[in-house]
Amino acid sequence: MSQSAYIKLVPESAAEQLTLEDVEKQLEQYRQQTALTGRQLGWNYSEAAFPYEVKSSGDDRWFYLQGINSHYRHIIIGLGDYASAAGDNVPCIQMVLPDEATHGDKAKGNELSKYLAKAWKAELTMFNGRTVYYYPRK
Repeated sequence: MSQSAYIKLVPESAAEQLTLEDVEKQLEQYRQQTALTGRQLGWNYSEAAFPYEVKSSGDDRWFYLQGINSHYRHIIIGLGDYASAAGDNVPCIQMVLPDEATHGDKAKGNELSKYLAKAWKAELTMFNGRTVYYYPRK
């Protein structure tokens, strides 16, 4: 059974709307940061931190990350709207672990979703259903 995590852009978030290009740029920034960390440590940390290739779906609503070794398979990332408790639709990024996803995919999915939610000061509903608030709450 597939699992999903949602990065919801609430009114307090740093961005109101996002495109797939924005998500890809943020993932590239993550890859660059881990490469710098690896250079400081003296080993190729970027491959261990981001063991995926970004693959286009041909659709403007989603793309996927394909694993580069047997420990990682796929993570699907798409844009959409999330129906909030107040009844309005909130823009969100959905990360999906397909049925054939590994435990490594789930761990990296959690790590990447936390990174993206923190970067945009968003609300994150993780794969296990728990919610993390990265925006300033009143």
